[in-house]
Amino acid sequence: MLLIVAAAVVGLLIAWSIASTITTDLLWYSAVGYRDVYLVRLLAAAGLFVAGMVLVSGGTAINMVIAFRMSRRKASQRPEPAGRAGDPEHPSGSGGTGRPGGRRKTTGSRGRTDQGFLESHRRTAILVPSLFVGLLAGFSAAAETPTMLAWWNRTPTGTRDPYFGIDVSFYLFTYPWLRFLVNMGITAVVLALIGALAVYLARGAVTILTPAILTPGGTSRTRREHQHLFSPRAQAHLSVLVAVGLVLIGLSSLLSRYGLAVSQSPLFTGIGYTADHYRVTAKAIVAVICFLVAALFLVNAKLRHWGVPGVGIVLMLVATIIVQGIYPAFMQRFSVSPDAPDKERPYIVNNIAATRAAFGVAGTTISDYSARTSASAGQLKADAEALPAIRLMDPAVLGPTFEQLQQVRGFYSFPGTLDVDRYRVDGTTTDAVVAAREIDLAGVTDKSWNNVHTVYTHGYGLVAAYGNKGQVSGEPQWLARDIPTVGALKETQSRIYYGERSTQYVVVGARPGASPVELDTPGGGQGATGSESKSTYDGKGGVRVGNLLVRAMYATKFADINLMLSDRVHSDSRILYDRTPLDRVTRVAPWLKVDSDALPSLVNGRLVWIVDGYTTSGNYPNSTRVDLRQASSDSNSQQRQAQPDEQVNYIRNSVKAVVDAYDGTVQLYAWNQSDPILKSWQKVYPGLVKPRTAMSADLLQHVRYPQDLFKVQRQILGRYHTTDPDTWYQRNDLWEAPEDPVRSNQGTEPPYYLTIRWPGESTPVFRSTAAMVPNKRENLAAYMAVGSDATKPDYGKIRVLRMSSSTQIDGPNQTASAINSDTNVSAKLLPYQNKGSASATLGNLLTLPVGGGLLYVQPIYAQRQTGSGGYPVLRFVAVRFGTHVGIGGTLQEALNQVFGGDAGAQTAENQDSGSGSSGGSAPPATSAQARQLLSQAQAAFTAADKALSAGDLAGYQKEVEKARQLVTRALGQVR
Repeated sequence: MLLIVAAAVVGLLIAWSIASTITTDLLWYSAVGYRDVYLVRLLAAAGLFVAGMVLVSGGTAINMVIAFRMSRRKASQRPEPAGRAGDPEHPSGSGGTGRPGGRRKTTGSRGRTDQGFLESHRRTAILVPSLFVGLLAGFSAAAETPTMLAWWNRTPTGTRDPYFGIDVSFYLFTYPWLRFLVNMGITAVVLALIGALAVYLARGAVTILTPAILTPGGTSRTRREHQHLFSPRAQAHLSVLVAVGLVLIGLSSLLSRYGLAVSQSPLFTGIGYTADHYRVTAKAIVAVICFLVAALFLVNAKLRHWGVPGVGIVLMLVATIIVQGIYPAFMQRFSVSPDAPDKERPYIVNNIAATRAAFGVAGTTISDYSARTSASAGQLKADAEALPAIRLMDPAVLGPTFEQLQQVRGFYSFPGTLDVDRYRVDGTTTDAVVAAREIDLAGVTDKSWNNVHTVYTHGYGLVAAYGNKGQVSGEPQWLARDIPTVGALKETQSRIYYGERSTQYVVVGARPGASPVELDTPGGGQGATGSESKSTYDGKGGVRVGNLLVRAMYATKFADINLMLSDRVHSDSRILYDRTPLDRVTRVAPWLKVDSDALPSLVNGRLVWIVDGYTTSGNYPNSTRVDLRQASSDSNSQQRQAQPDEQVNYIRNSVKAVVDAYDGTVQLYAWNQSDPILKSWQKVYPGLVKPRTAMSADLLQHVRYPQDLFKVQRQILGRYHTTDPDTWYQRNDLWEAPEDPVRSNQGTEPPYYLTIRWPGESTPVFRSTAAMVPNKRENLAAYMAVGSDATKPDYGKIRVLRMSSSTQIDGPNQTASAINSDTNVSAKLLPYQNKGSASATLGNLLTLPVGGGLLYVQPIYAQRQTGSGGYPVLRFVAVRFGTHVGIGGTLQEALNQVFGGDAGAQTAENQDSGSGSSGGSAPPATSAQARQLLSQAQAAFTAADKALSAGDLAGYQKEVEKARQLVTRALGQVR
């Protein structure tokens, strides 16, 4: 009785847990406005679960019942233990093994006890194993819900594979589903066969070992025992099951012919010469053999003799090994490989075309580029529009600078690697380095439940700085800063309840008339001064938890009883969870893979996160597979969420997702509207993905070409930039991304967002750029860029400058070495290399096609080492063109050094001495006191330069800090 009660309690707990999960999920999806998305997926999964369970559990149970009915009780249950004389249906009776009176060794009473137990618990013996395997099969089937939904709503691509001539959609949607169905069928038959065999064994209708007959002439009697290990009825039943299994194996072999188009051959993914001439035919032959042997087993259900079908099984195995294994391998080694370039050529052509189409690089434009290496005065005159856009603020370096200058309080934080965006300021679009000021619970001293879940609920504001210039002090020149936010970028809602660091659930909302408890602005006014203020969330995000039952379910979900006990959880409360942008997008659209970097942007005054969504497949015929995680990794990957470790051979940036940082609203927009996978999912979830035309003009200004996709494409183009099969086969023109020259041993150099003018064009355009080097070498092989401004017609168009083979151009690592070893650079950096009070930090090494050649630009930052609170500030800019190296306090100075004293164009460094605030309106009037303070600040900056020149790093830091404080005071006079 106690056992029954315990089982009932466990069952109730499991049921409550399942009910809590389903209910809270339904509430979450309802709160974000996508209830139907969840219901469609839930009902489809439930249907597949039931189907898989019924198929396997029902098939196993039915065949066990049949086995019980087709076998009789073992002879040991009768008084005569030697067997039932004359019983032809029992292998131990005289009709099956010998003459009456024959004796065999038996366990006697033990056998009778086992049989009695089995007979008295027949239902349990059938139901328990059947339900167990059925549950496993149900869960396995439910996991294939996306496969089934995509197949049911499949969309033709209009492209046919070159071998079988069928639409590519067969491989993307139908083939995976058929593969699953056949495998599930084979599993069901095997389990049914095992279940039936177990019953026959237990009831003596099948004997594993030959009983020893203790009579004269034992040798002949033993030989007869070997011929009757199965009762005739058991033999008939098992023969039918084996026949069904062989039919399914034959169908699997036929289906696997199409699988050759998406399997790995010795050279590439897809059908090669050996697969075409041998393996496809071999699989068809194996299928025919399976069908013939299945027919023998069906006949054996009548003949009831294992001899012929047994021989058929042996011959089938031998034929499979020879026809499908040995023969194709022999032909590959001795016929194909010696003449591979000629025999594989047409298949290589197919692979090149399929790979370039599947990865979206078929339209890549490659131009030969004879880069100049000589530098002369005025050489950059044609690039006058591009030079001011050169980014000097490195997002991978300035994280600590944002942290120190804009953190405000220790419980706020910025990411280690910042983002690059664009904003229109004073009528000009400028690149900006941006980051969201988010709550960092690691900085909260008292991590009580109330603080973690009800007080420190949200971050505050976007912080942005010009990318192409800084202040005289080297600090960023701000576009948006402080709490509340001030600057050129105007926010109408600054609170960040949904962000990259929002990993904990929070409970928000106060009772009417009650005092707010959520910490809002720690300073309550400008900057970090004044008393703190508190607020109450009034957005539409989250789930209401006023209902006691709902609170109990969430307490179960999060294993947190405080949700039931705390007075701060009441009828007006909402619970916000799954708050990171990437999590929210993948929950709303689980068929998408998302880019590892969500971009915080101000769109129509609201802070939102822009997330790129990918549709992928590993079943595009003849397209080479890549490891998505490896291909999308670089030296920045440690700072961001990695892509799944998955092999893909098709990818599209099909969706742009937008997550509101305040209310968590998720909007999906169809970006690549020709993608067949996206079209299929739009059929599954009508209305989930909005058309591209629904995107606002302001949102389009911030849409970028995704970095993870570009990294995958640059890896593909490393080999597939060539369309010549002989060059591809010889592997003598391979490119690869160089190691990061700044952060060695941490991965490849990341692509950089830059506004550049492409050779032959007149206007600079925002692009993602990457340098490529030859395989295992360091000189520059190619320079590629992809249009990243969604408002421009060349968005997504990949262009490549292929370096001339007659002139070697140094690559990023060679250039980094040349800059570091230059005498002028060494002299400038010497004070920072002697373990003084400050050190030098090298910024990203940018590559730009200007002046008829390639210009390398590297910002260099100084950071105080003594004491705490040091942060990088821009101190120098180093450049290299050809073999000419220059370094200066500004980009303009460095360029003039390289190009004969006059580069021919001006940069954007019209640095001001203020704090970097900027706005689109006229500057406020400056008081006499403010002008006096700014004059003193300028004098302090001058003194800092003199101290640095004299090698007095402590004096330099002291004067810079003095100047910064004077500037801050001056700014206060003009607010």
